[in-house]
Amino acid sequence: MTMSKPIRAQAEEADLRSRLDHLTLSRKEGFGRLAEAPHRKRPERLSRGQLKKLDREALTEYNRGRRKWHANLGPLGTPQMKALHEDLWDIFDSNDQDSDKVKGGIALDAFPGLGKTTAVLAFARKLHRRIIEEEGKYTPEGHERWPVCRVGLTSNTGMRDFNRAILEYYGHPGRFRGTAAEFGYRALDSVLSAETKLLIVDDLHFLKWRNKNGIEVSNHFKYIANEFPVTLLMIGVGLERRGLFSEGASYEDAVLAQTGRRTTRLNMDPFTIASEKGRADWRDTLLAIEERVILADKYPGMIADDLSDYLFARSTGHIGSLMTLINRGCQRAVRTGTERLNKKLLDQVKNDAASEQACQELQQALDAGRLVSKPGKKAS
Repeated sequence: MTMSKPIRAQAEEADLRSRLDHLTLSRKEGFGRLAEAPHRKRPERLSRGQLKKLDREALTEYNRGRRKWHANLGPLGTPQMKALHEDLWDIFDSNDQDSDKVKGGIALDAFPGLGKTTAVLAFARKLHRRIIEEEGKYTPEGHERWPVCRVGLTSNTGMRDFNRAILEYYGHPGRFRGTAAEFGYRALDSVLSAETKLLIVDDLHFLKWRNKNGIEVSNHFKYIANEFPVTLLMIGVGLERRGLFSEGASYEDAVLAQTGRRTTRLNMDPFTIASEKGRADWRDTLLAIEERVILADKYPGMIADDLSDYLFARSTGHIGSLMTLINRGCQRAVRTGTERLNKKLLDQVKNDAASEQACQELQQALDAGRLVSKPGKKAS
């Protein structure tokens, strides 16, 4: 039997979504699946009575869907992400210049756990879709159009490795043998052929800037800015401390400063509850999470009211730690049949080490009223 077009389209969407489990963002196919996949289908929220009426097979499938859903609740449109995206659009769109002009780069420099990579990938997904919609999937020369290229770095990445990583992303047949210069020319050819507009370099902090490899790659960033028609977006931790934006007296400092002079530094901050606006932003985020959680005994205010102080202390205002705790809490709530989030359940859930270490002091301040997380209240 031949499937009708709507059913075939649904099957293709489901297949594309399922393959996200196996994607790798170091290759264009993986990023393409991430960028083009349909939104995940939200499970229906069932009551306890409805859950009891499900047979074993149906309950297993329903809970499997909820596991997937809770493991992929984000990305949330937090105030930090929205502000970052506005800055990224400003810089990217202003870089739509003729090829004789050097395009300004971007460095997203922020602490771990603040959702840097998640926010950048959300932006890259929008950018990919916008360009494909405006210009089509193929270039005038008939090549596949790939608006975004993403490369991850390690502490041992040199110029040859960096160029090879770009070739690996595109699946270039010449990625296995060649010198650094040959790989560079092939990388440029790949970028030009695919009409790539955004080059994302993740984990930039892994580079040992002041050794031979670090200087090589920094020089190569300058070459990319000069020769590649792309906006270079670098993501890392402590980039300012490593001297990316500073000018010094030594040759190494001068080399790194060349990158800094052409780079706009952006950051992402954790949630704070020292101001009314900060408390309102925190509550809006908790409300957004609460709306997405699929638990039978969920009730209005379960997260945004009853767990506001608790979640701020456990996450220290870091979105990555917050989402980890919510995800793991939901998994336990479904698995144990608790079907709601509360302090008793979440006390049993482990979070990242950094948040756990800082939690006690924050919780004491909240308990004593020296800090408040809900808008409309004042600390004592």
